[in-house]
Amino acid sequence: MSDSIRWGILGTGGIARTFTTDLRAAGLEVAAVGSRSTESAEAFAAEFDVPRAHGSYEELAADPDVDVVYVASPHPFHAEHALMMIAAGKHVLIEKAFTVNAAQAERIAEAAREAGVAVIEAMWTRFLPHMVRIREIIAAGTLGDVRTVLAEHDQDLPDDPAHRVNDLALGGGALLDLGIYPVSFAIDMLGLPTRILAHSTMSATGADRQTAIIFEHEGGRQSVSHSALDAAGRVGAQVIGTDARIEIDPWWYGATGFRVVAPGGEVLEEYTDTVESRGMQYEALEMERVIRAGEHTSPLMPIEQSVAIMHVLDRIREQIGLVYPGEQGSVS
Repeated sequence: MSDSIRWGILGTGGIARTFTTDLRAAGLEVAAVGSRSTESAEAFAAEFDVPRAHGSYEELAADPDVDVVYVASPHPFHAEHALMMIAAGKHVLIEKAFTVNAAQAERIAEAAREAGVAVIEAMWTRFLPHMVRIREIIAAGTLGDVRTVLAEHDQDLPDDPAHRVNDLALGGGALLDLGIYPVSFAIDMLGLPTRILAHSTMSATGADRQTAIIFEHEGGRQSVSHSALDAAGRVGAQVIGTDARIEIDPWWYGATGFRVVAPGGEVLEEYTDTVESRGMQYEALEMERVIRAGEHTSPLMPIEQSVAIMHVLDRIREQIGLVYPGEQGSVS
């Protein structure tokens, strides 16, 4: 590997475009892009000044000038594409949701260990500056005993049955596309749940159009989240403790600000967002730090926790009756 870590982009959709924009803004090297078609890869490469365009993912995996690959394909293909890159000796940053189910996640984790490469789930929220500061405030004891986490991710997305968010064959539904954010956030703040209660309303395609989740965590702490595809909400979040609470501004999971508020309403700290881009470069910078340090994953989003979160999502899916066609590996 050269002094500069060279990125490959797997996929040319909207999230890949945003990620590459932020990589370029951060001065990171994007060496190649791979797509299912040469035309799509070449158009992407021309737009972002990427040196090499590959008309297949196999060609991207075989590129000797790529060190790490950002996997930006739809959820059901994450495992296949990540395993392909790992087999080629590439480090991988895998877009969330990490996989479709826990069995797939476990295979990725095992393959990465055997290959000696780093793997991180691209839950970009974990790496943003305001989340780093929130963890510092909690660790300092400012909130007292943290009792509750509340978060919503309700959007008004396209209702076309063939759209990715509604198509079961593409991992559609509120849970994997939107609900993954508050689920991961709650686990980041309070740890893995000890009890799970979930309920959904299904759309005509069989995908969950809205899902409500209650977690009980160790010590009787609770988290409550809601996600929806067809009705826009405030998209806010709170972390509530006995001595103070944190109120995170909309959209809480992106680069934003927050306030630390005492029970009587006094603002103890106000954090202002200073990120000019969407902020996806922070997960890429952490991936580069992990690679240079010779580590296998990030303490901010450990691969072991990504696997555990997929087990949690599997349990939620069992409760709401959500099954995806053609899954590689059964729901645990």
